[in-house]
Amino acid sequence: MTERRISAIPGPEDPQADTRLFFARPWVFIRGVPSMKFLPPEGPPEVAFAGRSNVGKSSLINGIVGQKGLARTSNTPGRTQELNYFVPDGYTGEGDDMPPIALVDMPGYGYAKAPKDQVDAWTKLVFDYLRGRATLKRVFVLIDARHGIKANDQEVLSLLDKAAVSYQIVLTKADKISALALPKLEAATRELIRKRPAAFPEIIATSSEKVEGLDQVQSVIADFAREG
Repeated sequence: MTERRISAIPGPEDPQADTRLFFARPWVFIRGVPSMKFLPPEGPPEVAFAGRSNVGKSSLINGIVGQKGLARTSNTPGRTQELNYFVPDGYTGEGDDMPPIALVDMPGYGYAKAPKDQVDAWTKLVFDYLRGRATLKRVFVLIDARHGIKANDQEVLSLLDKAAVSYQIVLTKADKISALALPKLEAATRELIRKRPAAFPEIIATSSEKVEGLDQVQSVIADFAREG
């Protein structure tokens, strides 16, 4: 194992410091996947991000890796139409020189103005990916703190339960609601997912704008990178 690889993977000695170092590295976009046949070979663990269109998914990913332009942000909901893969830079992806983890930006759902055939194609891609990816360790399901869990969020949670894919609720734009409202929302959300078999019980509240809660998401990702 090279010195570069040792320093690139967060270790157990000082997890917080190692996690900060891990995410201080540059990250790169490696592939957009419009259909299952274009998926990269299964290798490192993967953590995916799902959520309604305009939930702030790209901003969260950019905040986590500390790069404003990595995941494309857009004022047009539904722009992300592929599974977009991001990994730490410095790996060839060949043989043993694999990145320790991959982040996967999934197409947003719930955009009413998208053509039906386009929505059907996105839906099939996402469903097939969730059901068939053994290296997928967790899906962060992003929920806008201003709106809470909606009907189409519930549909996605049910799909994840059926596929037995571990998922965790991440509240976005938490700075847009009052300090009194946030704990009530967290409690209500915990109650909604309490009996869901694949739901991870801990909820993370974040604000990309205020850079709040991002370290908690980073810690989860770093733990999966450590486990390999």
